[in-house]
Amino acid sequence: MAPYTITYFPVRGRCGATRIMLSDQGQEWKEIVVNFEEWMKGDLKKTCVFGQLPKFEDGDLVLFQSNAFLRHLGRRHGAYGKNDCEAAHIDMFADGVEDLRTKYLKMIYQEYETGKDAYIKDLPNHLCKFEAVLAKNKSGFLVGDSISFADYSLFEVLLNHQVLSPTCLDSFPALNSFVATLSARPKIKAFLDSEDYKKLPINGNGKQ
Repeated sequence: MAPYTITYFPVRGRCGATRIMLSDQGQEWKEIVVNFEEWMKGDLKKTCVFGQLPKFEDGDLVLFQSNAFLRHLGRRHGAYGKNDCEAAHIDMFADGVEDLRTKYLKMIYQEYETGKDAYIKDLPNHLCKFEAVLAKNKSGFLVGDSISFADYSLFEVLLNHQVLSPTCLDSFPALNSFVATLSARPKIKAFLDSEDYKKLPINGNGKQ
């Protein structure tokens, strides 16, 4: 029996980074797919702490909030730095990624038709922050010399942005190298090439 269970809609969405991390760490998981009609009945929603999915289970531990999944898995699988200082920086960069993800999702769900061009034009102002970090830390990761949950989160956000704007990383050699390196990790590559990954839309409204 798979040690982890993800309950979510048929979308990459908020579980994209979690699935990539689980794949890279060689972990198996079960997917419980919830369709919109089932969700609208309200029974499942009542059981969710914040009234929303995704839901993540590790045995008897039940979590909501996708960044909590990543932090939990980071602790479980040695992807949360080598000391408290590294862990604090990993948290900081994960929050920075979340800021970018939030802006992206606002554009996707609320301003796609009216704000997409402006968002893409402004995107370098956000990407340059991560470019500077990766250029300074020569390991190829955000913090220290090993992969962390923040790297998986940034990687997934960058993949989504490359769909939105295929040339968005052209001026950022460190980010380009980061995406290429993580994409080539054997277990991540196998997952990204799988039908389980390819069949899922990035966002629930079909915009990307």
